[in-house]
Amino acid sequence: MLTQIRSYERSVQLLLVNQFTINLGFYMLMPYLAQHLSGALGLAGWLVGLILGVRNFSQQGMFLIGGTLADRLGYKPLIVAGCILRTVGFAALGLVDSVPALLAASAVAGFAGALFNPAVRAYVATDAGERRVEAFALFNVFYQAGILLGPLVGMVLTGLDFRITCLVAAAVFALLSLVQIRSLPARRADHATHAGAADRESVLVQWRGVVRNRAFLLFATAMIGSYVLSFQVYLALPLEVRRLGGQGEFGTAAVALLFGASGLATIFGQTRVTAWCRARLAPGQALAWGLLSMGLAFVPLLAATAVGVPDEGIGRRLLAAVPPTLAALLLALGTMIAYPFEMDTIVQLSGDRLVATHYGLYNTICGIGITLGNLLTGAALDAARSAGMSALPWLALLVLGVACAGSLYGLHRAGHLTSTTAEPEPAVA
Repeated sequence: MLTQIRSYERSVQLLLVNQFTINLGFYMLMPYLAQHLSGALGLAGWLVGLILGVRNFSQQGMFLIGGTLADRLGYKPLIVAGCILRTVGFAALGLVDSVPALLAASAVAGFAGALFNPAVRAYVATDAGERRVEAFALFNVFYQAGILLGPLVGMVLTGLDFRITCLVAAAVFALLSLVQIRSLPARRADHATHAGAADRESVLVQWRGVVRNRAFLLFATAMIGSYVLSFQVYLALPLEVRRLGGQGEFGTAAVALLFGASGLATIFGQTRVTAWCRARLAPGQALAWGLLSMGLAFVPLLAATAVGVPDEGIGRRLLAAVPPTLAALLLALGTMIAYPFEMDTIVQLSGDRLVATHYGLYNTICGIGITLGNLLTGAALDAARSAGMSALPWLALLVLGVACAGSLYGLHRAGHLTSTTAEPEPAVA
């Protein structure tokens, strides 16, 4: 892995470290924000939900804006601006206590992600060139490492004071901003053959061209399932562990095992899995196999429903820990298979034009899908408990994975996942 990292341009190496640091700062704070708002500040549950929802909406809902600005202004300014805004937002979350100020800080922190996320991915795709798939495999390693380490750092800091956590997270983003201002080369969106045309077009003309890219929209819709399934590591799987393992020390340790197994599997296995898939599978086939693996991740949980739940003892603990951990590992495997080819396919379907805008719209579509998917998953979990049908949510998630895998394989067979050469529409006088 280190050899691969050294083989890329310095800009790509910096962006990999950049993504690790972004996730480190984000995940050292966000898992503990709800507890701070409801505990230390004593806010009502609906206000906590509103503040967290504002952050999510200001990020997911504004990805298209961030991607469009990156294509028009260049990648570096948007990456730097996003990090600066997140510095301000995270510092404010630790220093203010009024609801309007908290809402504003949450919105700023979320919008920051909408600015730098599409720009970072488009920058990596541009500088990695024909080695995009391998570059995004490394990107996922650094991405997961930040997710794994961030909560551990946050737990230590929050044990002292949550305000310290906020200020340290803000300092991480401030340092990251300075490093990028100094060291990250400027990079304009699009190749030179398209840059002039892109600048002359209005934003609405560009958006209309992206929305008319039928193959891209079909791909984004089919990939929603991957995000709904992978998010269950944070939703359904911990809930299942807590349901069987309880809220005490064992339940906490089992949830930590869940996250640790998923993150470590990706860190140590991603590059090998990508190399294996690259040598044997077409991109569309890899995507389909990745989604199928993610769907099959819920088979251990489905099988566990056929086993009677012991009232207590080692049997109950094994049932609480083993099937969810196996599911997390299979979800990690599916993501390792699909993610690098997913990021590359977006570039392919964009025709190498307005790449950040395509990433932005893609993230927005998947973000909406995650929200709806989580609502339905939560409803299925509640319905399963009420009706005594514990297999229902796992069966539904299995069917979702198989259906999305079939859709992706169909798009692959029809040739809809290959490069398009979208011609820019003439600019409006």
